[in-house]
Amino acid sequence: MSNFQRDCCEILAERFRSGKLDRRSFLTGLAALGAVTIARPDAALAAENELVVVNWGGDAIDAYSAAFAEALQSATGLKLKLDGSGPLEGSMKTQFESNAVRWDVCDAEPYSALRLGRENMMEPINYDIVDRAKVQPGFDAEFSVPSYFFSYVMAYDTNRFDTAPATWADFWDVDKFPGKRTLYKWMTGVLEAALLADGVSPAELYPLDVDRALAKIEAIKPHVVSFWQSGAESQQLLRDGEASMGLLWHTRANLTKMDTEGEVDWTFDQGLVTPSGWCTIKGNPAGAEAAMQFIELSQTPEHQLILLEQLGNGPANPAAHAMVPDEHKAIDASSAENLERQVALQSEWYADHFGPALDKYLALVSD
Repeated sequence: MSNFQRDCCEILAERFRSGKLDRRSFLTGLAALGAVTIARPDAALAAENELVVVNWGGDAIDAYSAAFAEALQSATGLKLKLDGSGPLEGSMKTQFESNAVRWDVCDAEPYSALRLGRENMMEPINYDIVDRAKVQPGFDAEFSVPSYFFSYVMAYDTNRFDTAPATWADFWDVDKFPGKRTLYKWMTGVLEAALLADGVSPAELYPLDVDRALAKIEAIKPHVVSFWQSGAESQQLLRDGEASMGLLWHTRANLTKMDTEGEVDWTFDQGLVTPSGWCTIKGNPAGAEAAMQFIELSQTPEHQLILLEQLGNGPANPAAHAMVPDEHKAIDASSAENLERQVALQSEWYADHFGPALDKYLALVSD
């Protein structure tokens, strides 16, 4: 999630440098991500009449987005500034406990917002301001609200197989589908894929049986060429033929498909879908109401469509799906049709178990 947010900014920067995006589209895409102004990669402090949004930065992002900033200023009188240092859970907790909150809105892990919210450190989402009708059904959480959706999906080299793999059981079947694999180093989605491959039904995935998942991952580990750490790395492994299959963010899987003119393909079948989430620390400088107004403004269908068209991120606002052009429907992770094919990651489980589970996972994949 944090890595995915950073990856989105890197994709925009790559497309801008290569001439595939003009400056206006580049800036508008950053605005839709919340990357309105990057002052420095370290902590931004709110000045009077400003609202500070923190996300995970990007690759040399230094841009303004007049359209989005003006929308907030028109609604609230506040100027928008972005801090690209990343809303780590520990940083949010430290700001609250030291009574020195400097961020107004955080693009944080939904499970981090939930965990800190349980400790009374986060503002509940004010659904009198944030319209529930603008939130994908089932994702109107107490302490965070989706900004967009993305998925962990299976991508594969079409030249390697006579029949396309369709399930995580196929991914694990190295006899029927030979070749090297690649999996995500930071665990999210991998445990779920392993359990699905081991015969667990989607309805019975949670609570995750971590030890069972790790045993399944250990079985395929000799066939894993790399546990990727960045979206660019995952894309290169498939594009260069080092891996015949991989668990990738669907945004990178689709870029790889375009780069290879369809030689690498991917599917939402058994994809693992999750939102990125806006949240607010209690005591934020601009006040809770202003933070909620920013969140509400960020969910206009037009901004959601920009992220879909430029990056492939699924809209958080369900009204946007009817506006999706036909050529982008296949990559819309949060459309009703594509959600039916996927499994939603459960923030509650990650809020309760992330740290210990990640330690076990890293011990397995790092040796």
